[in-house]
Amino acid sequence: MSSSPDLNVLGNYLAGEFENKAQAMSEPAWYVNLLMWQRAVPLFQEDSIALFAEQANILDLEQPYRQRLFRITPTSADGCFEVQYYMFKNPIAWRGAGRDGTLLNSLTPEKLDLLPGCSLMMNTVTISANQYKFIAKPLPHTRCKFNYAGNTIEVSLGFEVTQNEFISYDKGIDSATGKATWGAIMGPYRYTKLRQF
Repeated sequence: MSSSPDLNVLGNYLAGEFENKAQAMSEPAWYVNLLMWQRAVPLFQEDSIALFAEQANILDLEQPYRQRLFRITPTSADGCFEVQYYMFKNPIAWRGAGRDGTLLNSLTPEKLDLLPGCSLMMNTVTISANQYKFIAKPLPHTRCKFNYAGNTIEVSLGFEVTQNEFISYDKGIDSATGKATWGAIMGPYRYTKLRQF
């Protein structure tokens, strides 16, 4: 694994259990109260870190969804990273791994599909000594599109993370109209870290 302290700090910031309760309570018409889990997994360790992520409505924690994996690799530019997304060949097999990390023990790269075009460039902003904000945005002129269950899915991805907050800009896109259909339609989801993994 890379010895870059920024990569290690980034992995620490990203790993944990998060909730957007304050946002959901202040704007219940626009935001569902969600729990989100992000767990480091021992894949691609030669040059990067990888995290499993999923989320669930607080009212239905037994039905988590949006299982995904993202791999973060340092680039040649100082303080910059590439974020590459992967889809699970059988997402149902990993349902619940956010809450129970032992389910990820059998995860191997062969159980994933790379999602071409579903990548972000991430920059590091120094807030103060040993405090950072990492900002991940899509590359210009790229579209994250893939097939799932016989349907073409398009997603607009992006996030920011600090030591205690994760801000998600993810939203589903109607490919025909270009309009958002789910997710951060009225603005980003703002999660607070509840516990560290």
